[in-house]
Amino acid sequence: MAIPLYASTRVDLNGSWRFRIDRNEEGERQGWNNTLPPGTESVRVPHTWNVGKYDDYEGMAWYFRTLELGPALPGQHIELHFAASFYRSRIWLNGQLLGAHEGGHTPYWFDISSALRPGDNFLAVELDNRPTAQSIPGFALRLREGHRIWYDWWHYGGLVRDVWLTINHEGLIRRQRITSTIAANEAQITTTVFLANVSQSKNTFQIVATLYSPRGEIMGRPEVAEAKAAPGNSTARLNFSVPHPALWDLSHPVLYRMAVELRDQHGRLLDTREDNFGLRTMEIRDRHLFLNGEQVRLTGMTRHEDSPWEGLAETAGTIKADYDALEELHVRLTRPVHYPQHELILDYADRHGILLIPEIPMWQFTEAQMQDPKVISLARQMFQEMIEEDENHPSIFAWSVCNESEATTKGGREYIDLMRDWIHQLDPGRFVTYADNDIALGPDPKTEAANDVDFIMMNAYFGTWSGSEEDLVPRLQQIGRDYPTKMLVVSEFGYPGIFSPDSATADKIRVRTIESQLEKYQTFDFIAGAIFWCYQDYKSHQNLWPGQQEGYVDHGVVDEYRQRRSSFWTWEKRNQPAIFSNAKWVYDGKGDRVGFEVGLSGRPLDEIPSYPLRDNLITWELRDRDGNVLASGKQTVHDLQLATLVRGNWAAGASLPLHLRITFLDAKGNSEAATALDAYPLHFSGQRVEDMTQTPH
Repeated sequence: MAIPLYASTRVDLNGSWRFRIDRNEEGERQGWNNTLPPGTESVRVPHTWNVGKYDDYEGMAWYFRTLELGPALPGQHIELHFAASFYRSRIWLNGQLLGAHEGGHTPYWFDISSALRPGDNFLAVELDNRPTAQSIPGFALRLREGHRIWYDWWHYGGLVRDVWLTINHEGLIRRQRITSTIAANEAQITTTVFLANVSQSKNTFQIVATLYSPRGEIMGRPEVAEAKAAPGNSTARLNFSVPHPALWDLSHPVLYRMAVELRDQHGRLLDTREDNFGLRTMEIRDRHLFLNGEQVRLTGMTRHEDSPWEGLAETAGTIKADYDALEELHVRLTRPVHYPQHELILDYADRHGILLIPEIPMWQFTEAQMQDPKVISLARQMFQEMIEEDENHPSIFAWSVCNESEATTKGGREYIDLMRDWIHQLDPGRFVTYADNDIALGPDPKTEAANDVDFIMMNAYFGTWSGSEEDLVPRLQQIGRDYPTKMLVVSEFGYPGIFSPDSATADKIRVRTIESQLEKYQTFDFIAGAIFWCYQDYKSHQNLWPGQQEGYVDHGVVDEYRQRRSSFWTWEKRNQPAIFSNAKWVYDGKGDRVGFEVGLSGRPLDEIPSYPLRDNLITWELRDRDGNVLASGKQTVHDLQLATLVRGNWAAGASLPLHLRITFLDAKGNSEAATALDAYPLHFSGQRVEDMTQTPH
């Protein structure tokens, strides 16, 4: 491994590692932290041991690899980074304990400079995936106090995300926080650059920040700041003004880029950092959600980082395939699930216009757990790690502090208030909330922590856990009266398959749930969004119903292998943001079809989903019985705030049968709605006649 004298180097440590489980917890005692034990097997990192022969293994396991280094050079600062490992870790290098970390979804690092030696270096990682009453996620003691209750997704132990080294000299850029304000058609942008002087003496650093437009062009001259830094951490701030900024929104998710260089007093490059960000405003006014000053009402669904082939150690291909499917489903809002997400998911949401409400995995915690100092400390740590890693993503508009926990108790409310204040301190520009299932059951509004957060999220399973389907509307009416100033997002609704005898029957009810409950939600204008649980069936010990210990929870519009159910297509059709209407053929004087007309409009604000649609394209194709294209065309529609009439025409003489398909594409090129007309020749009483019926799709 070549070590540079200056600049910064990242060394990828993914790929081949050795692995061994430690059923008897004897690894450290037998010296595994210093020497490779017998009986290891080869694995590829990122990796989870809970796919394959150790599927349900709970306990300790170890990962090992050798780092080969040339002669160490004076002044080099080398760090070992983990993007995430589940759950508790202890790390050794050459038998020296570097440190430990708790939490399965957030990044951490260690300075390994003093522990390295020339030649081979032995790296050992011990992991423990066992939950406790004080871990997050942990035993959901609210379900059955005093029993060993699991959480409702799988305990995927392992090095589940990337591992790498960074090599620096004198100083490095730890991260940057990019904030903005937009007023009078101008954006004021500040990047706060977090620096580390890793030398043993004072240094004078030069920080150069360059702003790039969404087209990749340099915007003006780079901004330069000087910092005189003692050993340790410091910050520098640089400011930019952008007239007439391009705003990030759901249809136009435009991204700027901030590139930062750290140089020494002689101008030598020490480190670089680049972050994408978006310019946008998010407001809650009069119980409504506004993006860039325009009201939006959104729908979407959650998705676990889970599959039978990768578990939590997801590859880029699995993430993209699933989120491409969520794009087909018109997802514009998601939590997205109970824990901090892979960076590729956040990047996808940024580039495709999806709003996110990330969460830490506190599920079904009791008041005692929420008051436990260890739990509180761990929750604060997780949020700080998550926010410092993810805060520049424009797709994130709020943070969620827990899910289905005892928020109606004094201690639970104190936890939520404490976390709200902590997050507002870390990230003042975003909203704070939590996912509340008590509110669906009608608690005393005077005791509810829903009073204290920026907006309410409600998990609402009417038809199963929350009550009968007939209870939904009265409950929403009561919430409107109990919390007259609060906006509401339905953070979960859906239909769990355990309430039906088989999966096919469950999905029929799931279809009905989607259709009927979205119609009810949209009638309450203080409901700004509705999130379906969930995209796919996911692995769990299934503490959903007595006697179920393991397997896949039947809850998704696709199964665990991503096979689409009828509910997938129901959701896709019901959540189209644009609506075609009154499609009809146009005839010439001889009765030949020579064109069509169809109305097109965006959904109004008294429906869900509803959001601005601009710079759209309508395409159409006329095909014969063999699928040959007889005619085609396209029409630009700049704004669907008002209904528009779409027309197309062709020469007379097209013979039946005919199939005409008209498709609405949003500004990103996604198909968001479609309709069709079909015409067939029919025979009746020995005479040939034409069927004039239109068939919308």
